Amino acid sequence: MKDKDLIDSQISKLEEKYKDSGQDVNSYLDGLLHQRYLTYWDYINLDTLLSLQVPRTYFPDEEIFIMYHQITELFFKLILHEQKQLVDDKSQNVDFFIEKARRINSYYETLISSFSIMIKGMEREQFLQFRMALLPSSGFQSVQYRMIEIYSTPLENLVHHTEREQFSSEDPIEELYEHIYWKKGATDVDTGEKTLTLKQFEYRYTPRLVRIAKQVQDGSICHKYLQLPAKKRDNKALIKALKTLDMNANINWPLMHMGSAHRYLGREAEEIEATGGTNWKDYLPPSFQKVVFFPNLYTKEELNNWGKQWVDHIFNPDKIKK
Repeated sequence: MKDKDLIDSQISKLEEKYKDSGQDVNSYLDGLLHQRYLTYWDYINLDTLLSLQVPRTYFPDEEIFIMYHQITELFFKLILHEQKQLVDDKSQNVDFFIEKARRINSYYETLISSFSIMIKGMEREQFLQFRMALLPSSGFQSVQYRMIEIYSTPLENLVHHTEREQFSSEDPIEELYEHIYWKKGATDVDTGEKTLTLKQFEYRYTPRLVRIAKQVQDGSICHKYLQLPAKKRDNKALIKALKTLDMNANINWPLMHMGSAHRYLGREAEEIEATGGTNWKDYLPPSFQKVVFFPNLYTKEELNNWGKQWVDHIFNPDKIKK
């Protein structure tokens, strides 16, 4: 096809595209004529992005702390991007399911491998000083992380494990949400009362999280898996991808946080409290929380021992050797 014919063909397609918009295609061509060229820095809003690090102190490593948390939130957004597609999908296409799970795992694995920036990339003395200017904020307040959990599994699987047997999918979302596991991690270590960190979070995000939980009440990623025909559910690649997702989200990622907290908060004669007052030693270990997105994929013994081997490996290496 000649260049002129190709251009005429493209213009015809544009006319077809815009004919229902109430404007002639020439209006759009005029806009294209006057539009300036797109640059990389404008496209990704680079100047804005690089201006979003605003330390509260003069300690240089605080900027590292801010940037890494911002990077983490962007990866959470990538995970949610894939999760929403899985939740909305009605095709029951196993290859699509596997590919989305694979992408989610790749995001988690990048986060997990990068966490050394938090564990080894800051001076402990700087951290222990600038952290006091951050009260009562805490990574606990990451709403995207809570959204990831709610998109992943039925809400009853997120009830604290000490109360989980008392609830089922028949219970109201609001009641299940009141007993969600992470609320116990933001209680004052001395009084047992809700910390300001939790109160702030609940005030800002409870309506949104409850709304999302209702939207996916029968359509979380776990539901999507269980709704597949038996033959598709038995797909080995899919099962492996979902188990890997469970391990990444509920064992490896929390353990990275545990390692970081242990390095910065756990080396004194007395344990140091987290910035939001969260009881991190009870809240972070996977073996304490037993959060599992796809419990149907495991034996009872595997569920009982969830995360225990990894915690022992990190904090009791001699026990593993024996």
